[in-house]
Amino acid sequence: MSGTSGLSGLSATVGPVTFKAACPDCRARFELAAGALRLAIGGTRRTTFYSFTCPECGRSVRKPAGDRIVELLTGGGVSTLRSV
Repeated sequence: MSGTSGLSGLSATVGPVTFKAACPDCRARFELAAGALRLAIGGTRRTTFYSFTCPECGRSVRKPAGDRIVELLTGGGVSTLRSV
């Protein structure tokens, strides 16, 4: 997410959005760009999750996404798939 924002005469530039993540397999901690994450929003909590590939070990990681996580990821430009 980049651009400028004017609020009460103030202006700020926002750089690319990154998200902190961790791999449950190799335990590496890293930051991922929005393009490295995918969000699936299903009809239940069980079918709403985000996923990414660990840059350290290459494992495909899938984690549950509650309302707050969904809000943060969609606001940060993560590609979203909605299923009914």
